[in-house]
Amino acid sequence: MVHPIVADESELLARVAVLLQAPSADVTPSERPIVDELQRLRGEMGAAKGEDRGALLEQYHAQVSLLEQLRGARGRPVVDPARPYFAHMRLVEEVDGKARERDICLGKATRIEDGMRIVDWRHAPVSRIFYQHAQGDTYEERLGGRPVVGELAVRRTVAIRDGVLEAIHAPEGIFQRAGDGDDSAWRQTAVEPPRLAGGAGTALSWHRSDSPSRTSDVHLGTGRNRGRRRRPRRRDKHLPDIAGLIDPDQFDLVSRPEGFVVIRGSAGSGKTTVALHRIAWLAHGDGRINSGRTLFLVFSRALRDYVSHVLPALGVGGVTIRTFRDWAHAQRQRHFPRLPAGHRHDTPAVVVAMKSHPAMLQALAWQVTRTSGPPTAAQVVDDWANALTNESLLSQAVVEVAPKAFSSDDIQRVVSWCSAQHSDLLERRRAARAKYSGQGDLFGGSGEDTGPVFDDEDDSLLLYTWQLRVGPLLGRKKRPLRLLHVAIDEVQDFSPVDVRVVLGCLDQRRSITLAGDTQQHVMKDAGFTSWNDFFRHLGVDGAAVDTLRVSYRCTRQVVSFALDVLGPLREDDLPLVTRNGPRVELFSFGDHGGCLVFLTDALNALADDEPNASVAVLTPTRELSDMYHHGLVRGDVPRLRQVKHQDFSFAPGVEVTEVAEVKGLEFDYVILVEVSAGHYPETDAARRLLHVGATRAIHQLWMTSVAKPSSIAISSSTVNP
Repeated sequence: MVHPIVADESELLARVAVLLQAPSADVTPSERPIVDELQRLRGEMGAAKGEDRGALLEQYHAQVSLLEQLRGARGRPVVDPARPYFAHMRLVEEVDGKARERDICLGKATRIEDGMRIVDWRHAPVSRIFYQHAQGDTYEERLGGRPVVGELAVRRTVAIRDGVLEAIHAPEGIFQRAGDGDDSAWRQTAVEPPRLAGGAGTALSWHRSDSPSRTSDVHLGTGRNRGRRRRPRRRDKHLPDIAGLIDPDQFDLVSRPEGFVVIRGSAGSGKTTVALHRIAWLAHGDGRINSGRTLFLVFSRALRDYVSHVLPALGVGGVTIRTFRDWAHAQRQRHFPRLPAGHRHDTPAVVVAMKSHPAMLQALAWQVTRTSGPPTAAQVVDDWANALTNESLLSQAVVEVAPKAFSSDDIQRVVSWCSAQHSDLLERRRAARAKYSGQGDLFGGSGEDTGPVFDDEDDSLLLYTWQLRVGPLLGRKKRPLRLLHVAIDEVQDFSPVDVRVVLGCLDQRRSITLAGDTQQHVMKDAGFTSWNDFFRHLGVDGAAVDTLRVSYRCTRQVVSFALDVLGPLREDDLPLVTRNGPRVELFSFGDHGGCLVFLTDALNALADDEPNASVAVLTPTRELSDMYHHGLVRGDVPRLRQVKHQDFSFAPGVEVTEVAEVKGLEFDYVILVEVSAGHYPETDAARRLLHVGATRAIHQLWMTSVAKPSSIAISSSTVNP
């Protein structure tokens, strides 16, 4: 016997399917001929014989396709009969003293006519009821300019493919079609959560059906405290007496005397922790270390903000903490105050790659050695321009350093771009001189910034050329800039030119800490290939690399999955892991609306159960971040923020941003959105990016996909170690 819920949803879909066969009542003049033809064909199909019906049906579908193209061209979404909606709710409201039921379906387009109510989940105000309430809840909303009070009697998500009802997710259970073509063959299963405190089972569980409807089905959270009073967790999770948690290997690195220390290790192994504590250790022996003459450099603003919270807790609040780009830009403005200050944002990728490549170290060195000139800022700019616009010099440098890195066409494109840069700079110089009666000079006299000329990478190139042509960079009072200690985190995403500039600022002790992981190398243009090559380019051949072999952040299941994602890029065996945890899960959906229903329910339940949890919802693009943030806002998810400029709160709540923005950070729970083949193809860059996103998770990792899931996610680690 068919379950009443299955019968109810099947009947609703059948009614919708019939109504969708009729053209929409909202017909424009340009659509009228097509609509008339559809009505004629429908009439003929009713009386046609079997041999004629197929031809008429083909004509009908052709006209429907034409109508959809016409409507799509004017930007109006059309309900797709193959997947008309993903959710269904039944509202019971009192109207004129009588109870009235309304069935409303949520989809990706709106069509309301002849008793059919399909609304666009993104825009229809009534969809808030579905996202913000559970089945059986009473609600009070303002709809159509009037207050409406009612009960959400039914709240279900459904999976419809090719017009066929495949699955229903309701608080009463999960119903899945068990056989093809047999409407009575349905399988009902109880709602079973993938527990977050386990350690056995598969490391990757792919849920092929659409999302469960409430968090009674699938939970975010450890589950250990559900329904029980909990001791409040510490809100400041930056450094809860972390010094007492350092292991012997980490302590050995922390307590190294001043000098060159290189630390590598997998995500969560404590590289940043060691770099931070080494500064505190050195400052304990030399109070001068706790000053602006110690520099902690990071690649992202988010990590800068994190370190800014941590170092003061270690008693070394005087240390300068900067992103490398901010520090280098400030130095460039100090040494070249009359050059245009801003940066361009339209730089071709091949130019970025060349200006970041170690071949530039050789090209600039040859340029300065082979060209006589005074030790002045103007000569430095000339050296910079001549090196980048000399095709022969660049070609020789590439052959010397990495013969296959750039083609001759690549080098020509670089020279063309840089020649235009230099011409622009010279034109501004001439304009400045004319304006100031021959006294103006962008290279040292009265000048003004009339817009960006330089690329981000030019800051390092100019500073390195200064060091070659003039000597040490200058600090306050025009004295040589000499740093007591420098720590660089995520060094694999810095170019060799960047690091050579910093090395040139160290005092005679040359005390520096480099921390990185080549498996998290996401800046493909930075020129980092291997530790040995990197050291050779820096002029420190033979430097020892210390490896941290214990992963503290992630569970064994997340670490195993993240390493397997790397495929041929994997460098290490599974490190020692201190904790077991739940399996990594991938949920597949028919559309983003259904995915958002699932995430809204899960995140709201987590907020109730673990109010101090931090959650990252990570997408591959800004457009998806906007969409998911908008959807979660409609679902009334508490403490929700969209991070657009790496301004993370480091506080409990849910933050939505792109996966490329979270390098070096960690969250209790991570949800990777749209892990599809389109966004994560089988490329080195995609493997590293997915690895970085996965290893941000402390307790649990979920993934979702609407399009075809990425093979590098599906094929990765299926069984726990």
